[in-house]
Amino acid sequence: MGRQAKPLLPRLQQYLTEAGENIRLARLRRKLSTTQIAERAAISRTTLVAVEKGAPNVSIGTYVQVLFTLGLEKTILRVAEDDVLGRKLQDAGLVVKERAPKQEEN
Repeated sequence: MGRQAKPLLPRLQQYLTEAGENIRLARLRRKLSTTQIAERAAISRTTLVAVEKGAPNVSIGTYVQVLFTLGLEKTILRVAEDDVLGRKLQDAGLVVKERAPKQEEN
């Protein structure tokens, strides 16, 4: 019996669906079948189809393995690459501590 997928917000599911479609298009541009990619990624064809549909219950490791098989593994590095909001929050909360004066040695 497979794992039940936790429900996602519709917008998040849309992102996963788009990522899966991008993976499918990358496979098609390379003129590779689902069977070929599944074998090379050491996953089942069913799992690859789930990846290409953006299934939330597929592990991120499987997504990365498929990307690697397509020669696109470095694209995963772009996740949260330019975190503008996080940097602004970090800068706003930045507290500069003053250093205690050195004590003179006697």
